[in-house]
Amino acid sequence: MPGENLLEITDDNFEAEVLQSDIPVLVDFWATWCAPCRMVSPIIEELADEYAGKLKVGKLNVDDNGDTAVKYNIQSIPTIVIFKDGKEAQRIMGARPKQAFKQEIDAII
Repeated sequence: MPGENLLEITDDNFEAEVLQSDIPVLVDFWATWCAPCRMVSPIIEELADEYAGKLKVGKLNVDDNGDTAVKYNIQSIPTIVIFKDGKEAQRIMGARPKQAFKQEIDAII
């Protein structure tokens, strides 16, 4: 699934990969059965490559990692959350065009 710049985020590595990161982190909360998630997935992969070194990008499967999804009150997917300095900086809900994601990312990094 993940490309070389795309992380697989889990309940177990969330704190180390996201909350303790020294650069902002975009987390795509998704599930395999979610059609809009599948639409967004190639965009997320492209963003991971384009922002490599400036932004970590990862995907968290909500079915496999429910603790983190509940902790961050993820009620619909896809939900993309950008974390900066260990805190939620932006939340984007639903499928969007790539440019919309880039605007949100550029405002944070």
